Amino acid sequence: MTNFFFTQLQMPKPLKIAPTTSRWDSEVRLLAWLATCVSVFSFLFYFRRGDVLLYGDAVAHMNIARRVFDSKTPGLLQLGTVWLPLPHLLMIPFLISDEMWRRGAGGSIPSLIAYVFGIVGMFRLVRGALSRQAEPDAPARVAAWVAAAVYAANPNLIYMQTTAMGESLYLAFFIWAIAYFSESARGDAKALTKCGLCLAAACLTRYDGWFLAVAMAGAAVLFSVLRGKLPNESFGFPGPRTAVAKFVLIAAAAPALWLAYNGIVYRNPLEFENGPYSAKAIERRTQTAGNPGHPGSGNPRVAGLYFLKSAEANVAENEWVQRAWVLLTVAAMVGVALTARQRAQAGASTFGAWPVLFLLIPVPFYTLSVAYGGVPIFVPAWWPFSHYNVRYGLQLLPALAAALAILVYLALQSDWRNHRMRQACVLGIFALVIASYASIWRAGPVSLQEAQINMGTRNQLEAQLALWLKKLPPDSTLLMYLGDHVGSVQQAGIPLKRIINEGNHRMWRQPADVDGLWERALADPAQYADYVVASEGDVVWQAVQRGHLHELVEIHVTGQARAILYRAR
Repeated sequence: MTNFFFTQLQMPKPLKIAPTTSRWDSEVRLLAWLATCVSVFSFLFYFRRGDVLLYGDAVAHMNIARRVFDSKTPGLLQLGTVWLPLPHLLMIPFLISDEMWRRGAGGSIPSLIAYVFGIVGMFRLVRGALSRQAEPDAPARVAAWVAAAVYAANPNLIYMQTTAMGESLYLAFFIWAIAYFSESARGDAKALTKCGLCLAAACLTRYDGWFLAVAMAGAAVLFSVLRGKLPNESFGFPGPRTAVAKFVLIAAAAPALWLAYNGIVYRNPLEFENGPYSAKAIERRTQTAGNPGHPGSGNPRVAGLYFLKSAEANVAENEWVQRAWVLLTVAAMVGVALTARQRAQAGASTFGAWPVLFLLIPVPFYTLSVAYGGVPIFVPAWWPFSHYNVRYGLQLLPALAAALAILVYLALQSDWRNHRMRQACVLGIFALVIASYASIWRAGPVSLQEAQINMGTRNQLEAQLALWLKKLPPDSTLLMYLGDHVGSVQQAGIPLKRIINEGNHRMWRQPADVDGLWERALADPAQYADYVVASEGDVVWQAVQRGHLHELVEIHVTGQARAILYRAR
């Protein structure tokens, strides 16, 4: 695995940033070694504790990938809608092994690799953004290490990268897209194409990438049009405008592909946005007269505050320490602006770190998503004093890490006569990070708490159900709605091709495929399945009420709908 990492990390060097034989390569290799060690050891730690499969969404991601080749109706259409396809496609090679699928390790491997690449990307982004010459100076090098360390050592990211969740993977594409964009703005025309490819991958990983693509494409077009008209040489793209057009087309290709897929398969290009499984539809089903919606719904100001609070919860436990992170981020932005102004007045090349501002893109995206997209975020410190989607705050971690690195850089570059004051500023930042992360380790990462609190009873039910499913004959066929408790099938090691489920029909037949295997089995379970698993209230439960099946076992777990295993024939 180590050789794989190093082979992949030999990336082409920017044209005007660092020479091919730069000693930076040795520092990147060292950083990759350290990141790999953290990634592997943390995975082994959480894997032995059984925490890798805590998130229901992680289990669902793995089984979406698995059913592409393990299903009664295999194929790419098993990717479904709502969730973007790239994470599932990357998992497939690692889930071919039944053991890696059953134990969850196969779904973690793309996240582990992405964690390493994300750390290296933070290092390269900050190093390049803060370098004034072809060879980075000492302050830029120190700042790059600070950014990489703050990002890599975050306890919540360390946990999330051991799971099949998409946070680690998206952050890697997000960081590298900005790194290449920054390099293209500083003179490397080829980097813009690489940025477009990373951006396309981000767009096929999370919808955050769509918002980022619009912002980057708009900036690239704007500065390309204004090239030569701006007094500031830090803006604009030196390459041909055809490179900008190519970049925009590459970035737009991924969203266009997903819209076309939804339009062809589901007869609705926006099926992921307004379909029955979308966030908006789920929120509508949960709304009642006494529960009009989640905090921030229809209110961008409140929505933005909840997202910022989730970001704070991912970097510190203490409320005052959390605020210190935000204040230091604002201070870094002010410091960058003042430095740029001073250098412009002196007639020197201005501070070239402006593409780093794209790291703040998650703020408007999640503000709009919470306010108008049906995406709830619950933080333990605010009403309703619970944990839900708190992990979304990790999307702001690269911005917070870069901000602290910029402050270290500004302190080292300052002309203060008192060296002790300079050292005190740097040591103060390190003390803040250490105290923050230590408090998280003591209390437990909030993203881990989120999974433990929300999925505890569900995981108990799935574990009990899996014990009974293991006792079934190895050649038997089941009828089951996998959207609720697919984890029980995974734990039991039952191949998905033995299960008739909601994916076994033609999606383009709307509103239902009357000739589909799923619909026919629901109409007559005894004809198609040997056993039936029904959870109270789901479509299989409703189907078995019409027949007279023999009940084998009924499982009750507090907080979960009861599950019943029937013998159909």
